[in-house]
Amino acid sequence: MTSAAPGVPPAVSAEAALPEPGHFGTALLPPDTPAAIVRRLGSRIVTLCWVELRKIRHDRTELYTRAIQPALWLLIYGEVFTRIHAIPTPHGISYLAYLAPGILAQSALFIAIFYGIQIIWERDAGILTKLMVTPTPRAALISGKAFAAGVRSVVQAIVVLVLSALLGVSLTDDPLKLLGAALVVVLGSAFFSCLSMTIAGLALSRDRLMGIGQAITMPLFFSSSALYPERIMPGWLQAISKCNPLTYEVDALRGLLIGTPANLGLDILVLVIATVLGVTASALLLPRLAR
Repeated sequence: MTSAAPGVPPAVSAEAALPEPGHFGTALLPPDTPAAIVRRLGSRIVTLCWVELRKIRHDRTELYTRAIQPALWLLIYGEVFTRIHAIPTPHGISYLAYLAPGILAQSALFIAIFYGIQIIWERDAGILTKLMVTPTPRAALISGKAFAAGVRSVVQAIVVLVLSALLGVSLTDDPLKLLGAALVVVLGSAFFSCLSMTIAGLALSRDRLMGIGQAITMPLFFSSSALYPERIMPGWLQAISKCNPLTYEVDALRGLLIGTPANLGLDILVLVIATVLGVTASALLLPRLAR
């Protein structure tokens, strides 16, 4: 048995001698700046979002089948109530035009509210556990999935807009307003997908999540201003509507697409705050779901 010579450092393997990723010579390079951290977080969110969107290329059936329900709302409900003039609308705007942004928001809601099923499937397949041991922050994992749901909803929104145009609904052709409407759809869908993933973290099973999702979807829809103006609701329903993020999404979409009066600043602020809270809640419950 031999010992190392005095003053000679012990042998170190090449692997152990390598610095950790992102720390090549901490004595020479400054630590990560907030801008670098935000940039890295954004890159991971975009990557995860892209992975989610690639799934659409392999199976477009969901996009086609989900286009049926908004088509029925516009073709049947919208056409009938336009003829009977039962619901008051702003002067010069037909009920079908008033309804179109609400159905657009509804179709995005129906895509996002069951997004938690996917994360439960990933847990059962062992994918979520593998993602959890990577250095990617939990908030980035949730944000990637949330904004992927938002982009899916934008694709669905395009279908609704085309169908509305075929029915003679006069919508804006301003590119900035259309881009703003897409942003509103993404934010709304991101929040509702986070709500779904939060419920998944509490329910822990697909069957329970399906039951809860079905129980809250229609109340969310009918307690918003998607179908009728808030002013004709009873007082108790108006109070619920003011707490419903879908109301603010619909209000912003109407202001951007058909030019009705809207408080866009408040609408977007509410959606941003709701999305941030949704991402936070989902990220906190992610370890519980992964167990």
